[in-house]
Amino acid sequence: MKKSKRVWIGLCAFLFMSYGISSPLLAADEPAGIDTGHTAWMLMASALVLLMTPGLAFFYGGLVRRKNVLSVLMQCFMCMCLMTLLWVVVGYSLAFGDNVAGGFIGDLKYLFLRGVEGHRVGGMVEGIPDQLFMVFQGMFAIITPALILGAFAERMKFAGFCVFSAIWLLLVYCPVCHWVWGGAEGFFGLGNDGALDFAGGTVVHINAGIAALMAAFVLGKRQGYPEKISPPHNLPFAVLGAGLLWFGWFGFNAGSAVAANESAVNAFVVTHVATAAAGFTWAIIEWFRGKPTVLGIITGAVAGLVAITPAAGSVDAMGAIGVGIGASIFAYIAVAFFKEKLGYDDSLDVFGVHGVAGIWGAIAAGIFATATVPGNDANGLLFRTENDPNQLIIQLKAVIYTLIYSGIVSFVLLKIVDATIGLKASEQDERVGLDLTEHAETAYTIMD
Repeated sequence: MKKSKRVWIGLCAFLFMSYGISSPLLAADEPAGIDTGHTAWMLMASALVLLMTPGLAFFYGGLVRRKNVLSVLMQCFMCMCLMTLLWVVVGYSLAFGDNVAGGFIGDLKYLFLRGVEGHRVGGMVEGIPDQLFMVFQGMFAIITPALILGAFAERMKFAGFCVFSAIWLLLVYCPVCHWVWGGAEGFFGLGNDGALDFAGGTVVHINAGIAALMAAFVLGKRQGYPEKISPPHNLPFAVLGAGLLWFGWFGFNAGSAVAANESAVNAFVVTHVATAAAGFTWAIIEWFRGKPTVLGIITGAVAGLVAITPAAGSVDAMGAIGVGIGASIFAYIAVAFFKEKLGYDDSLDVFGVHGVAGIWGAIAAGIFATATVPGNDANGLLFRTENDPNQLIIQLKAVIYTLIYSGIVSFVLLKIVDATIGLKASEQDERVGLDLTEHAETAYTIMD
């Protein structure tokens, strides 16, 4: 066979195969109703939210003493593993199943992800597969217990951490998630009441913040606190972590639109604006009081990220500036003054930043919300008309519900775990450092 004929035959075969691959008659059937743009964005958003937990690990890890940095990284990675397994087995069903106990929690219809299929579209959210919605929400379930560990960093046993975090996810996070996002009705139906929590101000930050405060009270102070506690051992690590959090938070907030649409764009923009305003405000506060610090500006940025989370779907860019400024002011007061007055040892200021900024963000949504934002029809106090419900009152109700329930149940769980397997590391282990005593490793090895 001549060479030219072989070339033509090969070219014809290639064109036929290409047509077969692209032809709707020969291609695999695409699920009816799937929106590839929404699906692609939600896959990316899920990955961005997952990145936040390693970012949190670096943020927290840089702020502790060098003898405990690996313990913080280990706890964050354990959350990525353990919470994922719990979520797919039972947690997703408890959070998003049908109402039981008067809407207190979901049923077990999705136990072991039964009925949550990759090709099923429109079951939970129109346009994307149910499995994608499940995994996106699972990333929130991973990072929320991880946030709490900053309060008891450097002094909780690893076994106690694992048991408490697992039970807390099922008994605290899942019910609150169901109240706000899972379709709860009746007394617990905060979402049906119209509470604005676009991406987790109550579900994630207030929930974790008050649990962190309870943990600080139950475990007590670190040895030598506050006089003999050394400063952060690696601020560049903390800056890297804060940068990863800022980056991943775009998936956290903009992804909560659950679509690639105008609402996601607004959430993206206001997330960035509020964070910038908060970081700038914290630096200015410190400048007036002495010197602006790197630790201060990244702490302020995180406070801004926290505060805009519940309001990302309801405020515009100008409102976001107000949210960010308020986040730094209130969080700074909590960290610099209230913590000292109350005498508790919240190691990395989880309550002061996540709890207080989360409370402010939820309340700020009731102040700055405007119906001009795409996908939002609620007006806050500044834009309220006679026909609008009092959104600020609704927001306060959601905050109070979450503080009371999470605070009480978290305290009880901590006490139970402490009485059974123990929570606090021994004095000797705390002196040596949890890296060696809990994990038999050291982060920094000097070679001869």
